[in-house]
Amino acid sequence: MGAGVAKKSGGGGRRGRRRGSSASMSEINITPFVDVMLVLLIIFMVAAPMLTVGVPVELPETAAASLPTEQEEPLAVTIAADGTLFIMSTEVSDEELIPKLMAISAERTSDKVFLRADGAIPYERVAQVMGALNAGNFRNIGLVTDANGPLMGGAVGGAVGGAAAPANDGG
Repeated sequence: MGAGVAKKSGGGGRRGRRRGSSASMSEINITPFVDVMLVLLIIFMVAAPMLTVGVPVELPETAAASLPTEQEEPLAVTIAADGTLFIMSTEVSDEELIPKLMAISAERTSDKVFLRADGAIPYERVAQVMGALNAGNFRNIGLVTDANGPLMGGAVGGAVGGAAAPANDGG
């Protein structure tokens, strides 16, 4: 009485492959690629608002339309709510303003400057800074405001984005 063991040919129930052979995968798994792209998208969405350069001020709202963009980045002078002056994002004292503006105007091809002033700043302070800009060889002064402000007739303006109204200093 003996028992016999039957062996299957083909090796362990696998079809088409032999033991010990390594076949390469012909499928591409894109799930990790999509995961990385979504993480990068979130990072850029969070970081994009932090890339804006400037001093935070409460700009007055007007109905003025936006000015067209230029090739050279325009110079921005900011008057903060406490009266502090900034050229771009660098703080400047009243005594240093005109010499720095003259040095900057010697390096630039455009005489365009954007003046950003907090809405709580007295007009006298804004006029003094405009006079300093004129003395610093900047004749093309744009006053930066927030759009969608009230029109003179009482309606709300329809301009989109920030606006800069050109100012003529008479000189």
